[in-house]
Amino acid sequence: MNLSPPVTPPSQVIGVLRERGYVVLSREGLCELVGAPAAALDSLRPTWDALPPDSYLRDGGRYRSRRHSCFVVEGEAVIPSPPRAHWQPVEYNALHGGLERWFEPMTPAVVGQPAWLQLLRGLAGCCSALKGPQPWYVEAHQFRIDTTDGIGRPTPEGAHRDGVDFVAVLLVGREGIKGGETRVFEAAGPHGIRFTLTEPWSALLLDDERVIHESTPIQPLADRGQRDTLVLTFRAKAFQGPAAP
Repeated sequence: MNLSPPVTPPSQVIGVLRERGYVVLSREGLCELVGAPAAALDSLRPTWDALPPDSYLRDGGRYRSRRHSCFVVEGEAVIPSPPRAHWQPVEYNALHGGLERWFEPMTPAVVGQPAWLQLLRGLAGCCSALKGPQPWYVEAHQFRIDTTDGIGRPTPEGAHRDGVDFVAVLLVGREGIKGGETRVFEAAGPHGIRFTLTEPWSALLLDDERVIHESTPIQPLADRGQRDTLVLTFRAKAFQGPAAP
């Protein structure tokens, strides 16, 4: 059984994020928040069919495909960053931490669209509303998790933080699967919540300093299934990377 998410109206996003460290938006709410029409976001969905396999999975799986690109967002300016490795410390990712992972960049079919710029500006604006106007260093990940192995793991590292300031998890679509439940827990407390995102372009926004999160494995309902997401991380001051020697 899929548990419905606790949806928040766009007008209350900043207050709810400040109060509890996470917020869920419906498709309609996300579109209103960032000023992008649903049809424009839907036009990006076919690009998830052309994601290269993730060759870095340390659990030996073949269930994940992805692309990765970086941007700096300051006010209305969205500046693409030169390609860089995705890197996380072991403290935040016990499975893949400490590893420089180079992924194929996102294509112009996504990053060249006005809806993409609206998405980044709108979400960065939420970050600035909470922590003050400043440049935000954004890492963008297109993910497809499938059931090639019989089971697919959206978060093989388990419940985690990402080592950034804010995280946005946008459901792009899910097809022929069960599972993929979202779980959010207080990083320094006993409380948590679980629900399943099922509506395309519904979104979970997280204050990464205050909560940890995970998504449960997916299984096929018939021969094969998949779950597509867009994950955006927002970090103040700099991109995450290994400490200088």
